[in-house]
Amino acid sequence: MPTQAVLKKLQQLSKKEFSETTQRFFKTSAGSYGEKEKFLGIRVPVLRKFLKECSHLELKHIEELLHSEFNEMRLLALLLLVERFKKSATEKTRRLIYKIYTKNVAHINNWNLVDTSAHYIMGAYLYDKDKTILYRWAEHSDLWHRRIAMIATWHDIRLHKFKDALAIAKILLTDTEDLMHKAIGWMLREIGKKDQSVLEGFLNKHAVWMPRTALRYAIERFPEKTRKMYLKLKQHPDG
Repeated sequence: MPTQAVLKKLQQLSKKEFSETTQRFFKTSAGSYGEKEKFLGIRVPVLRKFLKECSHLELKHIEELLHSEFNEMRLLALLLLVERFKKSATEKTRRLIYKIYTKNVAHINNWNLVDTSAHYIMGAYLYDKDKTILYRWAEHSDLWHRRIAMIATWHDIRLHKFKDALAIAKILLTDTEDLMHKAIGWMLREIGKKDQSVLEGFLNKHAVWMPRTALRYAIERFPEKTRKMYLKLKQHPDG
């Protein structure tokens, strides 16, 4: 199924009213992170059902989808890459998918695109490899490079390996973007699900300096008394 055929089918699945709602949800107003984003108006479950019809697309055609102006087309491409990566039996194919991913970061430019792919592709590929690229991207001027760096560590977190996630979270504590504050807190919370003592150790050192949103996300699963204690530290850093 060539790229144009995929777009035609997606246009048939689209709903105008959902497109309008989605544009508000993803902050497409002038000056917002999604200012130039365009949506067809397709819900994610509908898009996932459509994956089977595209399962035999060649990687070069999937990469073409990733260059689309429409968010859902790019999301479809990333979902296809994730599925292909998971099912691949060869390191050669996994490396090729990883290279396609890193080469096309300019098109992985919204949080839904990052969050459905970074840990499944970048995190999984780098699991037993040098992770310098994640640290470099954590200090990148582009928001999406930084978010990918943080979310990619979720792969290792799930395997009870926290070193890189904690180190990258620390680098990003001074980030000014709310989307990064949420990503940091989210990954810290995931660490807490696996080992609460590790999360508490990080918070005991850094809670005072953490963005409030990141802190709230990180302590979301704590008992109310503990949450209030950490929030009080944030309110009174000299106390």
